[in-house]
Amino acid sequence: MAIIVGENTRAIVQGITGYQGRFHAERMLKYGTKIVAGVTPGKGGSEVLGVPVYDAVKEAVSETDANASVIFVPAPFAADAVMEAANAGVEVVVCITEGIPVHDELKMYWRVKEAGTILIGPNCPGVISPGKSHLGIMPSQIFAPGNVGIVSRSGTLTYQIAYNLTKLGIGQSTVVGIGGDRIIGTDFVDVLGMFENDAETDAVVLVGEIGGRDEEMAAEFIKKEMSKPVVGYIAGLTAPPGKRMGHAGAIIEGGVGTAESKIEALRKAGAEVGKTPMEVAELVSKIVKR
Repeated sequence: MAIIVGENTRAIVQGITGYQGRFHAERMLKYGTKIVAGVTPGKGGSEVLGVPVYDAVKEAVSETDANASVIFVPAPFAADAVMEAANAGVEVVVCITEGIPVHDELKMYWRVKEAGTILIGPNCPGVISPGKSHLGIMPSQIFAPGNVGIVSRSGTLTYQIAYNLTKLGIGQSTVVGIGGDRIIGTDFVDVLGMFENDAETDAVVLVGEIGGRDEEMAAEFIKKEMSKPVVGYIAGLTAPPGKRMGHAGAIIEGGVGTAESKIEALRKAGAEVGKTPMEVAELVSKIVKR
């Protein structure tokens, strides 16, 4: 079953005629993702990689019955692209774009909530259900089908931990990179709830980092709502106060959001926490059946 994307995902690539859109559309198609349309205003009627291009998302959805979209649109126009997809009734939107102004992120956040659309990102690597569907920029060759869900704020650490799991013979049900901006469409608690209700997920890996309270909120949810085991990893243990780790949301302010506080919260909630990406995989190997 997996979560968010799967065999029934029919995706649009918004921005498919640009370099990044075309490059990653080709990778997703080779993986087996059903890319049924592209959208670039003014380019309707053309084709990219054999995929028909439309001027508007509404038209693409009407013609192809698409239910998902992945966005490779420049930052000044990305929020409008997200809201266009939500207005067209797209169920899942994955926004890869980074550098979107916070005010624009706030507008699109409320619009997707009103529409009931699942938004992954922005500024994220995307989502993959190994062997089923991939929307985003993840290196798909490192993943393998299995029963461990991963939710992460960090793209690079997601790849490292997934690769370590795969090397140990442990596959993944779905891997979700939620993004590291201050305002994102789907957070840890949202994804943990999906994994808790997914019959194909037996355990979950949560990859966090310094800054904000998202991991502490996730710990509260784990303690109250999760029956499945969770293994955590928090990046930035040695980062000094005020240090930002590449993400807009990954900054310690006023003593809140330290790695120590997040690790303590997860452990109090019953989650095991690895000190290294390899230790995380080893902890998972003791929990799940291969």
